[in-house]
Amino acid sequence: MEYHESTLQQDMTEPLMQQDEKGNISFEEDDDLTPRNTSQNGSLGVVWLSTTVAVWGSFQFGCCVHYSSPTQTAIRKDLNLSLAEYSVFASILAIGAMIGGITSGHISNFIGRKGTMRVAAIFCIIGWLAIGFAEGVLLLDIGRMCTGYGIGVFSYVVPVFIAEIAPKDLRGGFTSSNELMIQVGGSITYLLGTVLTWRMLALVGLIPSLMLILGMFFVPESPRWLVMVGQQREFEASLQRLRGKDADISFEASEIQEYTEKLQQMPKIRLLDLFQKRYLHSVIIGVGLMLFKQFGGISAIGSYASATLELAGFSSGKFGTIVIGLCQIPVTIIAVALMDRCGRRPLLLVSSVGTFLGTFLIGLAFYLKDHELVLKLIPMMVLAGVLIYFWSFASGIGSASWVIMSEIFPLNVKGAAGSLAIWANWFGSWTVSYTFNYLISWSSSGAFFLYSAVSAAAILFVAKLVPETRRRTLEEIQAHMLFSNSHS
Repeated sequence: MEYHESTLQQDMTEPLMQQDEKGNISFEEDDDLTPRNTSQNGSLGVVWLSTTVAVWGSFQFGCCVHYSSPTQTAIRKDLNLSLAEYSVFASILAIGAMIGGITSGHISNFIGRKGTMRVAAIFCIIGWLAIGFAEGVLLLDIGRMCTGYGIGVFSYVVPVFIAEIAPKDLRGGFTSSNELMIQVGGSITYLLGTVLTWRMLALVGLIPSLMLILGMFFVPESPRWLVMVGQQREFEASLQRLRGKDADISFEASEIQEYTEKLQQMPKIRLLDLFQKRYLHSVIIGVGLMLFKQFGGISAIGSYASATLELAGFSSGKFGTIVIGLCQIPVTIIAVALMDRCGRRPLLLVSSVGTFLGTFLIGLAFYLKDHELVLKLIPMMVLAGVLIYFWSFASGIGSASWVIMSEIFPLNVKGAAGSLAIWANWFGSWTVSYTFNYLISWSSSGAFFLYSAVSAAAILFVAKLVPETRRRTLEEIQAHMLFSNSHS
């Protein structure tokens, strides 16, 4: 069996990769030459439409995550909730998302990417209705859990779907639109939360899921999923529609089909099988990026930005939080534009340096405050650190980590490995959010120095382990990961 699997891996990598006498890996294609896959030059209209529909799920993600911030005071007053009861309501979203994340891969492999997005949207609709009409804490928490499950599924299936339909030269930009719409959804929710009641805001939250369900009637299924389940005619029709009716899809279709057929000859994958040598590198990268992203402090700083600014000396953190939300959108747009020009690794490295500097500056400011030094500069130092952190996160880690996670897993392990990575993301989110207040009580400066140390470690992680995936087909990237695993 091991010899058979080894032979299959060699068959999958040899057509796509070459190795010189020194062991250096290269791909057959030259980035500066015209791609052999002529389908890349077809129409992008259907890809744009499909991506636009899918990222309504990302928009819903941002709405759900940021809903609890502007509504805290009103919900507690109207439903007479204690701080502990509201804390459960706010944090139970991550519990639901962990469950959604760990089941998302299996669901998407069984019913397809489109069907999975519909399921996620239905859970979000049920959740928003439960929150909007809640008269007590039980229905409120059930609704929050349902929306959490929905966005846990969205956080896996949306970037995977976009990565599987986009041409290789534009895949990074299309996939990073996932992060852009998360930021847009979050910012709009926070702004609307300042003018709408919490019940009305919950009903407005229905719109993204309704738009996604409606839009799914007009977009094709992922061709890679169709070939994986043996729907050959639908696979060719979907790929042709995505690339344009006059595009030559013969090379891309044969490459996808040949690679998928060889993957399907390998044994079925269980969760524990992901830790075998041939998959370990891709699993470490996917899970590692999610954990570094979260343990670098994004959930804590994002959820408690107002409290952090007030702790630094601002009379109110609301203005600063609105500024942060609005500033993230243009920075994320820039990241989308640069994703396929500069590559994923440079953006990850630069943004990790930025998050390190931002959290270190905040930690330094609180250290000086604790020792009563340069007190007049403390508020501006903290605000500058928070802005640097969010700009850096939005410019690379937030978007590039999703892009790479959606690219590196072979189709035969994508469901299990992707679910594990998404679960790790939400586990990290819950852990960081839950422990933030305890860390601040222990040491306000120490908490942010800890986050900066994680960002410093992330720089080394990216530099040593994360490959560049720009301008490579998914089959090339995944063949490279299998090759590097088997020769490590």
